Amino acid sequence: EQPWELVMDKKHFKLWRRPIEGSHLYQYRVFGTYTDVTPRQFFNVQLDTEYRKKWDSLVIKLDVIERDLATGSEVIHWVTHFPYPMYSRDYVYVRRYRVDKENNMMVLVSRCVSTRAPARSLPGSAALALTLPSRVPSRAVEHPSVPEDPEYVRVRTYESQMVIRPHKTFDENGFDYLLTYSDNPQTVFPRYCVSWMVSSGMPDFLEKLHAATLKAKKMEIEVRDYMSAKAAGEGGEGKAGAEHRGEGPRGPAQLEYA
Repeated sequence: EQPWELVMDKKHFKLWRRPIEGSHLYQYRVFGTYTDVTPRQFFNVQLDTEYRKKWDSLVIKLDVIERDLATGSEVIHWVTHFPYPMYSRDYVYVRRYRVDKENNMMVLVSRCVSTRAPARSLPGSAALALTLPSRVPSRAVEHPSVPEDPEYVRVRTYESQMVIRPHKTFDENGFDYLLTYSDNPQTVFPRYCVSWMVSSGMPDFLEKLHAATLKAKKMEIEVRDYMSAKAAGEGGEGKAGAEHRGEGPRGPAQLEYA
């Protein structure tokens, strides 16, 4: 395997990358810390699609197409601006989140990729183990409610995995996070251009996410509590089914990034 290369070292986070075998792309990892917001607040703001439409100026569309409360799985349609002169990109992906109270951590996984990447250790982050559910998708996500639009370029290979580890509890300030991600934006631009876009885009997003979390905290902006929503779904003893738009009902098996 290719070694991790440190490409950014700032006060609150470090960014590594390594080549993905058989492609011109890189896989990236970010290890960071925030001390002025709680894990619950950061987790909720990241998941709340309606609030993100207000604080992320790159969003063109962002909708939950389907949701299964019992598993915490959601099908997301996301359309985002790309730097000029590129076309905007759209993604259809499955995300799943889990709050592990026993091990005091939160996990958020988003994927529209057909390959499986096992968790690996990251230099300098031994204190934050990356723990992910054991099954992953065998195909890219497609959904009848969101056919391809010629106005956008459909991204078919994308994955993002974040683990949040509180310093104390979910409701006290302070946590570490480990984010692993890769993205094939379907562009003919040279490798160094794609690398710059992806490597600079994620730190910028994380700073905006942190600022939005602070704003929600200080201004008491109402953000959906996904920890409570997941607990309610788990407490339904299997009765919490799929919420969806468009086609007929779909069960958890069809929603799993699995």
